[in-house]
Amino acid sequence: MSSAAKPQVWFLTGSQHLYGPETLEQVASQSQRIQRMLSDSGRLAAELVWQPVLTDSAAIRQTLEAANTDPACVGVIAWMHTFSPAKMWITGLDALRKPLLHLHTQLNEALPWSSIDMDFMNLNQAAHGDREFAYVQTRIGVARKTVAGHVSDPRVIDRVDGWLRAALGQHHLRGLRLARFGDNMRDVAVTEGDKVEAELRFGVSVNTYGVNDLVAVVDAVSDAEIDRLVAEYADLYRLAPELAAERHDSLRYAARIEAGMRQFLTDGGFGAFTTNFQDLGGLRQLPGLAVQRLMGEGYGFGGEGDWKTSALLAAVKAMSPGGGTSFMEDYTYHFGPGTPRVLGAHMLEVCPSIAADRPSCEIHPLGIGDREDPVRLVFDAAPGPAVVVGLADLGDRFRLVANEIDVVVPDEPLPNLPVARAVWTPRPSLPVSAECWLTAGGPHHTVFSSAVDASVLRDFAEMTRTELVVIGASSTTEDFTDRLRWNQAYHRLAQGLR
Repeated sequence: MSSAAKPQVWFLTGSQHLYGPETLEQVASQSQRIQRMLSDSGRLAAELVWQPVLTDSAAIRQTLEAANTDPACVGVIAWMHTFSPAKMWITGLDALRKPLLHLHTQLNEALPWSSIDMDFMNLNQAAHGDREFAYVQTRIGVARKTVAGHVSDPRVIDRVDGWLRAALGQHHLRGLRLARFGDNMRDVAVTEGDKVEAELRFGVSVNTYGVNDLVAVVDAVSDAEIDRLVAEYADLYRLAPELAAERHDSLRYAARIEAGMRQFLTDGGFGAFTTNFQDLGGLRQLPGLAVQRLMGEGYGFGGEGDWKTSALLAAVKAMSPGGGTSFMEDYTYHFGPGTPRVLGAHMLEVCPSIAADRPSCEIHPLGIGDREDPVRLVFDAAPGPAVVVGLADLGDRFRLVANEIDVVVPDEPLPNLPVARAVWTPRPSLPVSAECWLTAGGPHHTVFSSAVDASVLRDFAEMTRTELVVIGASSTTEDFTDRLRWNQAYHRLAQGLR
């Protein structure tokens, strides 16, 4: 998948004409130095584009409306270098529809104590101007993230980059088209949801297509394309011997599904999709290898028709284009001996971007779906800190539930488990995390990510005006339950105040 334009964040600086043209030239020069310091860090996930200094309400509104309509702009960073009377910003901020980060900084890190004079004080007034700017944001209810500190501080850069990654995910979701191949799994509650509200809240358009619409494209794939993909499989993965011999036709059919799916998604402009093992139409296999590889390219996916998880996965993948993010499910537990852990997996569909080593391409029976044995990639997830997050429709709102986890090497080999998997220790512990997740009504399908942490998810939730609850090292069931009760009261009151 590729975007039409390189993502940008606009860097805005506020001042006023009171200081005169010479001072405004200094403001512009110093503002550009701040922008370069951030950009030259090499740690930002998008291009930081400097905009001319803003000194009146007409220019401010024009710039923010231009940000709204520029398809490359995913958000704006604003800094008041001097005192910028914030009434000038009211109509512009009211019109802004892109995420906003208020950067509270200044050019000099240390004060030049021996040489400070009133010229220095008049020029370097961010401590003054940003308070005026923040008041107006609060007064008119502008959602934003505030980051304070010098831009040479790695912690400041990391916080700016985290917000930027969340903005990339929100931007991707706003224009996302999602194809459901068939409906969701029968009699399942949590994969249902309000698609109209989802499009209003997140911008994602969710529509259903008959599985045989896909089958027609799959059946039309050329032998040459199948040959190309099969050769690619042999190059990238450890190919099970039978797939090169007596089961080779199954591998070729898996390649046919992949090529057909990619063609269907590309032609329709889709960035996410779902499948359902109860609704496979004329497909001979449940798509396994195809789904895994498409996820590896950045597509969102949800099993059993779970469009909410598919959309969320697409957004989180946009936040972390380098990989490390997958569709996932808490499948079963290890309560002991030793540290209690979760074994996460799915029937087939776990993204190879989380693999610790070169995946193995294998074929095994699948006891559900009433189709031929499907081909899939088998591997263990790389160890390290990660997060799992799910999206639930509570009827009056959406809720994101996240759990911080630590992925570990399995206690023992898993020679008889022919699926990709991740083993992790949830924070603060398996019993407490499970109690909190269940109390929150979190879904069984999740997005697993070692590339995005809870702070990025918090920024994303703020941008999309979505409830987020995080289960972490300090969580207790009692405090978490109280948090849910307060959240419910807040969100119901907030809806009444729209």
